[in-house]
Amino acid sequence: MNPWVYGVILVLCAVAAVLLLVHLVRDAPAEDGIYLVLGSAEVALLVQLVWGSVALADTSREVSGTLFVSYLVGVLLALPIGAFWSLAERNRAGTAVLLLAVLTVAALEVRLDAIWSGAGA
Repeated sequence: MNPWVYGVILVLCAVAAVLLLVHLVRDAPAEDGIYLVLGSAEVALLVQLVWGSVALADTSREVSGTLFVSYLVGVLLALPIGAFWSLAERNRAGTAVLLLAVLTVAALEVRLDAIWSGAGA
């Protein structure tokens, strides 16, 4: 796995989480700027899916391929699901759901890194 892509994804998740917390405290729905950050994170996740699949094919590590690829696909789906839910609920609950989606992506990224490192299969 590429550490740069991993870092970019975590930074984008942190930025989105801070913005969403501010909106949650202000009792405001998520704005377009937040969706731009999430779109950027989604592009980075797509790059990670391709890069991770290629790296998995080229590695001689003891990595469970099925587990690793399922995490790559699962993390790719978390943000769109949260975004659609947030757009359907244009209130504080929708913002909270989007925040949970962002935190889920961050947690899955940490787990992906652990799987790639061989710390848990």
